[in-house]
Amino acid sequence: MARERVEKRAQQIDAKGEYPQDMFDLLSELGLFTLPFPAEYGGLNSVMAACLAIEELGRVCYNTAYLLLVQWVPFGAILAGGDEAQKKRYLPGLAAGELRGAISVTESQSGSDVAGIKTRAKREGSGYRLTGSKIWCTNAGVADFVVLAAKTGESEAPGSINLFIVPKGTPGFTVGRKEDKLGARGVPSHALFLEGAYVPEENRLGLEGKGFKIVMETFNHSRPIIGARGVGLAQGAMDHTIAFIRDRRAFGQRVGEFQGVRWMIADMAIQIEASRQLVYRAAAAVDAGVRGSELATLAAIAKCHASDTAMRVATDAVQLFGAAGISNEYPINRYFRDAKVLQIIEGTNQIQRNIIARNVIDQAPG
Repeated sequence: MARERVEKRAQQIDAKGEYPQDMFDLLSELGLFTLPFPAEYGGLNSVMAACLAIEELGRVCYNTAYLLLVQWVPFGAILAGGDEAQKKRYLPGLAAGELRGAISVTESQSGSDVAGIKTRAKREGSGYRLTGSKIWCTNAGVADFVVLAAKTGESEAPGSINLFIVPKGTPGFTVGRKEDKLGARGVPSHALFLEGAYVPEENRLGLEGKGFKIVMETFNHSRPIIGARGVGLAQGAMDHTIAFIRDRRAFGQRVGEFQGVRWMIADMAIQIEASRQLVYRAAAAVDAGVRGSELATLAAIAKCHASDTAMRVATDAVQLFGAAGISNEYPINRYFRDAKVLQIIEGTNQIQRNIIARNVIDQAPG
């Protein structure tokens, strides 16, 4: 399916920067929106299966693979922190592709610092007034609702963060202009503005003051999937590079016959396979019920190594394409731009290294 139906659309989606509704419809038709979730929602209850799907789609089209992830993260947050009424209201629609969601945590002064968010949710009657702003909310322009992080009460502590379901059209809730991005151009990102937007108490996920843990668990569960995107992207970049160097000749022989070039391809293959195994291990840990610092470490290692590998492979691929690599006529240009996005989203790779170092040092003997 990826080769026959998705690949031929990938270049156009990136060039136009338009939301690929046809690809969303295809994923819905195939029933892929619930892969990581329980069978009662039509899924396989398998993060491993989700990683395999993301890897194959990401190999040919970053944006189509991204459509799955932006559906899965709000689904996972509601599944983890929602009550039965919230699950019944939102999850069947997300599973069927009849609803679209987004999740918004990032703010201008606190990108990777979730605890530092400033958006406030103040009690009013039987609900909350939300005031503040968000940036880089991916999928917000097409979403029916946003799962949004805000601080309750006056405390600045992490424990005061909650997630709130904010439906599209809520008075005082505005979606800003679409960002013109370097990569991931087919799935829109927007700023959000909240000017006293009112949501009832039943739109809060979990007990008041307990939302921070839900955010962290949701990100830990999805981080192997981010790694799978890196594996797929790197594999696709290598695929294109091999096809290119096989066909080109220089100095009386094929470019792919030069030893220096062959070693570059070998290094790509080594790092891609290493990343793949790290991602699969982290995904298997999620499926086995591993939680806490052990999962956080595995997920951070997988995400960091796979996305760094994607960037390294894409950079070398552009080099092997030569001047053609910087031309929009060739798809390798797109892989290079999309790879940079992966090193930043879902916690920058510097933050992943902080997580890894903290857990490794804390758990060291003695």
